[in-house]
Amino acid sequence: MALKKRIANLTVFSIGAFGYGLIEVLWRGYTHWSMLTAGGLSLLGLCRIERGMKTNFLKKAFAGCALITGIELIFGIIFNIILKKRVWSYKEISLNLGGQICARYSFFWLILSIILMPLASGLNHKMQSD
Repeated sequence: MALKKRIANLTVFSIGAFGYGLIEVLWRGYTHWSMLTAGGLSLLGLCRIERGMKTNFLKKAFAGCALITGIELIFGIIFNIILKKRVWSYKEISLNLGGQICARYSFFWLILSIILMPLASGLNHKMQSD
């Protein structure tokens, strides 16, 4: 992988990590370091979906929603269930799966995907082409 591509990916990951951490602090008043990793992976994944899927934008947005919800589920299983860190729980929210993911937040991830996918992909592309 070329150095420009690595730097671009690291930049997008870092923006996702910082951005998600900031959203959590503003929303809940605190965050956990694992959520920074989840945010970075999510934004990098949105770039991959935007640039790699040859389909309409709505399908890409739903793929982004599924990606982020999947990352949330995996991190929930690791940090909340296995390591018992109690980072979050959706048990009190309807339509949840084991308290780790829920329909309400999946809808939020869909909206974020619609907003962030083209921005992150554009930034990543610009950084690689300069």
